[in-house]
Amino acid sequence: MRSLKPWAGLAVLLACLGALAAAFQPPPAPTRWVTDTVGFLSEPTRRSLDARLQRYEQDTGRQVLVWIGSTPGEVPLEEWAVRTFEAWGIGRKGRDDGAAVFVFAQARRLRIEVGYGLEPVVPDAIASRIIEEEALPRLRAGEPDAAVSATVDSLLRTLGGESSPPPGAGTEVHPRPELTLGQMLLYGVLALVVLVFVITHPRLAFYLLLQLLSSGGGRRHGGGSGGTFRGGGGRSGGGGASGSW
Repeated sequence: MRSLKPWAGLAVLLACLGALAAAFQPPPAPTRWVTDTVGFLSEPTRRSLDARLQRYEQDTGRQVLVWIGSTPGEVPLEEWAVRTFEAWGIGRKGRDDGAAVFVFAQARRLRIEVGYGLEPVVPDAIASRIIEEEALPRLRAGEPDAAVSATVDSLLRTLGGESSPPPGAGTEVHPRPELTLGQMLLYGVLALVVLVFVITHPRLAFYLLLQLLSSGGGRRHGGGSGGTFRGGGGRSGGGGASGSW
């Protein structure tokens, strides 16, 4: 009977771990590329990163998300990241080419999770380097915006394929050319023609204006938001790295 005690202890431990795993519920799947549930980032930084990651998915098809919360709770960070990554289905079906940056402000923990399809490009050593060199020094200095921005920038440069430059990088401001006298006369004549048309055909002009506004609004809606990220990917074997500050 004495020899059964170690096995009994192991059974109890496994039962506890199983209960903990069964109780785990991932956060709701995000609807944007950057989700900040605790106000960790400034609003301009959040919007800028969200737009950049949206463009990156449009350019490459790869989903890279940033999700910021308070704490992973009682579940180990690595397990939390793997199970949440899988539940959200990050990345394309059959390719699993997604990545996520998880930040926990209260727990002061950070995790880069990489799908199976990107592990050859972003192996554990590269993910660890990004965290150690880009994220942690800035987080310890109290610069959350710079930390998350630098982490995303380094991750996208490692993945490659970003055709649109980051906001503010290498942009040049070109002065607007002045109108010539001929152009001003042409625009004046066109404005006069439009004015006469509106006066002589008010109902038709109003109808055309409504058609123009409705068609423009439809196009904006069609190209719209990211929806939900419950995709067909999400397979991750725990590839990536973690850090704390």
